[in-house]
Amino acid sequence: MPHQYKPVSLVTGGAGFLGSHLTDRLLAEGHKVIAIDNLVTGNIINIEHLSGNPDYQFIRQDVTHYLFIPGRVDFVFHFASPASPIDYLELPIPTLKVGALGTHNALGLAKDKKARFLLASTSEVYGDPLVHPQKESYWGNVNPIGPRGVYDEAKRFAEAITMAYHRAHGVDTKIVRIFNTYGPRMRLRDGRVVPAFIGQALDGKPLTVFGDGSQTRSFCFVSDLIDGIFRLAMSDCHEPVNIGNPAEMTIRQFADEILRLTGSKSQIDFRPLPVDDPRVRQPDITQARAKLGWEPKVDLQEGMRKTIDYFAGRIKE
Repeated sequence: MPHQYKPVSLVTGGAGFLGSHLTDRLLAEGHKVIAIDNLVTGNIINIEHLSGNPDYQFIRQDVTHYLFIPGRVDFVFHFASPASPIDYLELPIPTLKVGALGTHNALGLAKDKKARFLLASTSEVYGDPLVHPQKESYWGNVNPIGPRGVYDEAKRFAEAITMAYHRAHGVDTKIVRIFNTYGPRMRLRDGRVVPAFIGQALDGKPLTVFGDGSQTRSFCFVSDLIDGIFRLAMSDCHEPVNIGNPAEMTIRQFADEILRLTGSKSQIDFRPLPVDDPRVRQPDITQARAKLGWEPKVDLQEGMRKTIDYFAGRIKE
C-alpha cells in the first residue's frame, strides 16, 4: 500500500476548550496536528489523552511571538485568545495582543506555508446588537473603549487583517463567528454563564443572574460547533459565517433549566448588569445552512447533561 498523505493542521490555542475539541476532530479526520498554547487560559488536562499520539505535537509558546514551524503546514486554525469576560477583564493587553499580533503571526505562517487559514472570531463583533437575530452582514454596535472593547475590537481587527491577507496576498482564509458554546472541558470558573450556573447549582450556592435575567443567549453544544467549523474549513467560503444555535432563551429560563437538570435547591441571586453586557444574542444561520449544509443537532437537555456530568466529575477531583 502506498503511504497515505496526512494533512498537517496547526491549532493555536490548542489546549483550550474549543482548540482541544477541534484537535480531536482533526485527528479523527486523519490530520496530523501541531498545537500551540501558552497555557494562560488553556489547560494541559484538555490534551492529556493525546500524549504519545504520533500524529500530535504540542508546543508551549505565546503566538504573539514569531512562529517558527519547520516542514509542511496545510491548515492554520487560529483559536488562541482569552474568551470569557473574566479572562479579558483580567488580561486586557494580552487579549488585544493575541488578536492583533497573534493573528498577524498566524496569517504570516499561513502565507509562507501556502496553508488554508481559519480565524475563530466571535458573536462579540456584533457588540450589543441593534439587529435581531444577527446576520453576518450586520456591522455591529460596539463600545471600543468599554471594558469589553479589548476583546470585541481585537476580534474585529483580526477579521479585518484576515480579509486583508486574503485580498492582498491571496491567502485562502475563512472566518467563523462563534456564538455561545458549551460542553466538557470548559473551565469551571471562567465567568461564563454555563459553567457558573452549573458550578453554583452543584455546590448548592445561589445562581448569579445579572439584571432581571431577561437578556437572551443561544447555546450550542461543542460537537455541533466543531462540526460547523470543520465544514467551513473545507469549504470555499471567504466571508464570515455564523456558527451557533438559534434556539434563544432568557438567562432566567436558562437558570431554571439548570436547576431542573441538576435537581439543585439553589436560589437565584439577582445582581446589577455589567457594563456593555449584550441584551440579546441569537445567530442567523441561514448562511451556514445554505453554504455548509450545517445546523445544530444536539438539544439543550442532552448537551447540558453531558456538561453537568463533566463538571460533577471535576468538582470531585
